[in-house]
Amino acid sequence: MNLLTPDPGLLFWMVLSFGVVFFLLAKFGFPVIVKAINERKEFIEMSLLSAKQANERLAAIQQEGEQLLAQAKAQQKEIIAGAMQEKQRIVQAAQDEAQTSASQMIEDAKQSIQAEKERALRDVREEVASLALDIAEKVIGERMKDADEQKKVIERLIDRL
Repeated sequence: MNLLTPDPGLLFWMVLSFGVVFFLLAKFGFPVIVKAINERKEFIEMSLLSAKQANERLAAIQQEGEQLLAQAKAQQKEIIAGAMQEKQRIVQAAQDEAQTSASQMIEDAKQSIQAEKERALRDVREEVASLALDIAEKVIGERMKDADEQKKVIERLIDRL
């Protein structure tokens, strides 16, 4: 038996066993393997399609989020600008009201001072007139001979009042 040349009987049985194994694999094994490979291929394709759709949805959601963020920032700027205008308006109104109130208080104080001044002058005039009348009555009632005596009488009368 030569190692390099196979025996024809051995070759026959090897070919026959290879054919039987190949037939069994072709009949029962390969369809199952091909079916599993095809199912796996379909699953991978579906997964890739789902991943692509998910990426598209994610991109759309991200774009929508950016748009909402931009809108929110614009609204924030508008609200801040409106608040600043309202603040300015309120401050200006308060300043105007304070100025008006201060002017009114100053005017009232001036009128009150003027009224008090006029009343004090009127009281002083009435008092002076009353004193003058009292002094005139006393002076007329007593005849004075000289000017020094008249001054003394007037001073004495003023002291009495």
